[in-house]
Amino acid sequence: VNDVDEAVAEAAVKSIAEAGGTAVAEVVPVGTTEAADRLVNRAVEEFGRLDVLVTNAGILRDKVLWKMSDDDFDAVITTHLKGTFTCARAAAVRMREQGEGGTLILVGSPAGQRGNFGQTNYSAAKAGIAAFARTWSMELGRANITVNAIVPVAATAMTETIPAFAPYIEAMKNGEPLPDFLRKGEGFGTPEDCAALVPFLASEAARGITGQAIGIGGDKVALWSHPQEIAAAFADGGWSPEALADVWPTSVGAELQSVGVPAPKFPEA
Repeated sequence: VNDVDEAVAEAAVKSIAEAGGTAVAEVVPVGTTEAADRLVNRAVEEFGRLDVLVTNAGILRDKVLWKMSDDDFDAVITTHLKGTFTCARAAAVRMREQGEGGTLILVGSPAGQRGNFGQTNYSAAKAGIAAFARTWSMELGRANITVNAIVPVAATAMTETIPAFAPYIEAMKNGEPLPDFLRKGEGFGTPEDCAALVPFLASEAARGITGQAIGIGGDKVALWSHPQEIAAAFADGGWSPEALADVWPTSVGAELQSVGVPAPKFPEA
């Protein structure tokens, strides 16, 4: 179990032990080769081998483009994107040496699939992580190592800052269930609702699943599509700006794609 906060890491270890499992904590910020090697080596020292890696580390530094500093951008990219890269690379090396396959479970976001206002750094990192899953599934397939990105949606300290969600999350903290329009309609639930996808992807039942982005939240599980061409036109000898302007509105550009994570649909008062 990795975290930058020792108390948080030890609490996770304790909860795993109370559930009948075995775990150890390693406190180090991800984003460097040294940190990744340290995590993989600790796992191998404790358990003798490495079969599954989950890259769940993340931070936020939300700002619009014109207000985002280099430090804001670099901090998020380092933790999410480089942290995923360095840890997955170290794990893949070990799994290939073991010669018995393995599982890499990356963590994406709807923001990486569609973009999100104020999240230049986060959206770019999460889009890159989905691309990692597709690329590494090809590179590691012969070694029987599966790679997928989960795309979770849940009530967290982050989503609690969204005014529309706040009263529902507060009610949930007081023991009230989230309403069906959130759990089913929006696929929005608790962090625990997202947990089942991880052991499933690590199990033998999922050995044939790789290179996918899989959403989960509330009562919903979903498969995200890969980016693909949806409209095309052709011109003998290539295109001129004038020809593009003439053809665009009625052919390729007739139905442009929407952007951004859709706003939740709350019931009318």
